[in-house]
Amino acid sequence: METSQRDEQQRAAEQRRRELLEAADRVVLRDGPGASMNAIAAEAGITKPILYRHFGDKGGLYRALAVRHTDALLSGLRASLDAPAGRRERVEATLDNYLAAIEARPQVYRFLMHPADEGKPAEQGFDVGRHSAPLLRRMGEELAQVIAERVDLGPEGEELARAWGHGIVGMMHAAGDWWLRERPCSRGALVRHLADLLWGRLAVSGERPDGPGF
Repeated sequence: METSQRDEQQRAAEQRRRELLEAADRVVLRDGPGASMNAIAAEAGITKPILYRHFGDKGGLYRALAVRHTDALLSGLRASLDAPAGRRERVEATLDNYLAAIEARPQVYRFLMHPADEGKPAEQGFDVGRHSAPLLRRMGEELAQVIAERVDLGPEGEELARAWGHGIVGMMHAAGDWWLRERPCSRGALVRHLADLLWGRLAVSGERPDGPGF
């Protein structure tokens, strides 16, 4: 009986947390980097102390939103990498998937990567680098694992896969950030430019015989 009650309470807490994150998403879509804890609490119909009880501070809320959006992004990238197409087409699809995601929700992207944009100071105690760096590292490690499972990179394969994973994520992030701000070319053109940059060694590397193929 007690176990059942605890499970029910846990499910209710998880549901409430999802509802608060959805309220935070709505505010971020509206306000971008200027999204505040006050505005998010108001959107959720609660007081800021209750919001703090769930997430601790803006950093805690940021981490929860980052996990939410990074999970969705990584799922899309994996689907592109595993699509039934040639390797070059899958590389381009993966790059396009990332750029499409930040283009579709630029306010969310700016909140996660640039919370003090447009002259608005970040809330006291909130350091974008301290929070965004783990997000990029996680994406780099996930991509490294995908590469290592699919491409035969020889005796230094694990080290090379990690170097490529973090390097590709860094490239996508920097190039995507520049492109989203300046729009110097079409998304398709940027995809082709970045794929050309990546294509050298990747084009001639064989597939792992025990992997899912790439």
